[in-house]
Amino acid sequence: ATSLSTPISADGTTELGETLGGEDHEFEVAETRVALGPALATLDEREQKILTLRFYGNLTQSQIADQIGISQMHVSRLLTKALAKLRGQLAPDVL
Repeated sequence: ATSLSTPISADGTTELGETLGGEDHEFEVAETRVALGPALATLDEREQKILTLRFYGNLTQSQIADQIGISQMHVSRLLTKALAKLRGQLAPDVL
């Protein structure tokens, strides 16, 4: 076993303990993913489907419009509305 106070630099100013660990930048992403499930559940079925097709299916707004049978402009409005709802749900807890 080695002490965390063991000097590791030639001049002795850096200790082993200073090189271990660090900030995990993925923690915030994990928190957001956990909060996203319940937030998605608050959306109506059509909004959920449009978001799924857009972000998980990687479809364009025009492709989504063709599948659902509405205009591309309406898809755009519904996406904007659904994303605003999600931001509102997540903002107090995560953002």
